[in-house]
Amino acid sequence: MSSHEGPYFDELNVGDVFDTAPSLSLTAGRAAVHQSILGGRLRLSLDAGLARRVAGSELADPSFVWDVAIGQSTLVTRRVVANLFYRGLAFHRLPSIGDTLTTRTEVVGLRQNASRASGLAALRITTRDQDERLVLDFWRCAMLPLSSPEVRSGHADDLSAIGTDPDGRSMSAAVASWDLSGFPASNNIAKGDRWILEAGDVVSNATELARLSLNLAHVHHDRFSQPSGRLVYGGHTIGLALAQLTRTLPNLITIAGWHSCDHIGPVREGDTLVSTIEVLDVEHLAGDLKAITLRVLVAAKRDNDESEPVLDWKMTALGK
Repeated sequence: MSSHEGPYFDELNVGDVFDTAPSLSLTAGRAAVHQSILGGRLRLSLDAGLARRVAGSELADPSFVWDVAIGQSTLVTRRVVANLFYRGLAFHRLPSIGDTLTTRTEVVGLRQNASRASGLAALRITTRDQDERLVLDFWRCAMLPLSSPEVRSGHADDLSAIGTDPDGRSMSAAVASWDLSGFPASNNIAKGDRWILEAGDVVSNATELARLSLNLAHVHHDRFSQPSGRLVYGGHTIGLALAQLTRTLPNLITIAGWHSCDHIGPVREGDTLVSTIEVLDVEHLAGDLKAITLRVLVAAKRDNDESEPVLDWKMTALGK
């Protein structure tokens, strides 16, 4: 196996485990650089005093946490051509600044593509902190090239059944133990609410975010690695969508999990991303807590006046 540059699709087998990525500590410095690139505005990630009063510690932004987990999983996907989807991402706890994350990535499904020299690898990603407490558990699907166009791997797994809906109860239980008395309420959010944003965010510092999160994928660093040039890491698009969501709904507490997250078009540095946000459901939980299911559709605007859909993200946020 060409481990120094990452495996080809046909070098993978179901059951392979990749767990040797460096652990990464969520320091205040790294969090500040991450926020400067994506502009996240969750109150508990920005206000250390508020976070200590509410949760007893300074909390990391959830997008920082999932970017690190995804980056650590790229031991398997250094040669990735495209990332097709994420499914069932669920937070079991939200780490604090100072915690250290370690990620285990297992190959759980493989399917060779019939029409091109590539295949789809379904991966289960599990991230824990320094005390072995479960932080994240989710699935992603990456397209990888074959070592040779003539290879016939025989892999033909049905990937449609890979992954499950996130179980938000664990994160909801953790938040329910917090002191939310001083946290502002997210009033007047109702099923069917919809916002079509006019102003977007330019994609900048894409390679810096990939480096910060330990993402090894060639296509995010080297514009010569593929004929189509360098692509922006998918988490960059998701992070800017979260920033736009939190500008629109500024009193969300945190993100409990993703139901689905599909990359439906490529994003490149310099694109301007604009979101349409829809409330799919509002569920009242214990106490004043609400589970707010949202769908964010993101389009990329380019200098030639083209606008292309690039992301379809469905997630559950927690509010008061």
